[in-house]
Amino acid sequence: MENIFQKLQNIVRSSKVVVDRPKGSSHPRYKEYIYPLDYGYLDGTQSQDGGGIDVWSGSGEQNHITGILVIVDALKKDSEIKVLIGCNKDEMKLALDSSNRGEMAAILIERKSDEV
Repeated sequence: MENIFQKLQNIVRSSKVVVDRPKGSSHPRYKEYIYPLDYGYLDGTQSQDGGGIDVWSGSGEQNHITGILVIVDALKKDSEIKVLIGCNKDEMKLALDSSNRGEMAAILIERKSDEV
């Protein structure tokens, strides 16, 4: 597991985090959904959906990965990961809970504190 976090950490350190959906804002298509944390992507990266790698950004250090979410969306018939940056335990739970809704299911993989 350590190797995946090291590789992602290198990407985060060399990329700019773009927050395009600030905490408290509503989803552009689903107005009832309110973002519990800052949400965005890593500029200059690419994920399965063709956009940048998605990130949830917490209140901690903004270049430190604290975990990843693995998400399956049965409605869209796709899967992806979302990188948690600077999230404490409560913020990781908020991101996880917000990804377990409707036809989406998610699991959280926390980074061990000794994985630098």
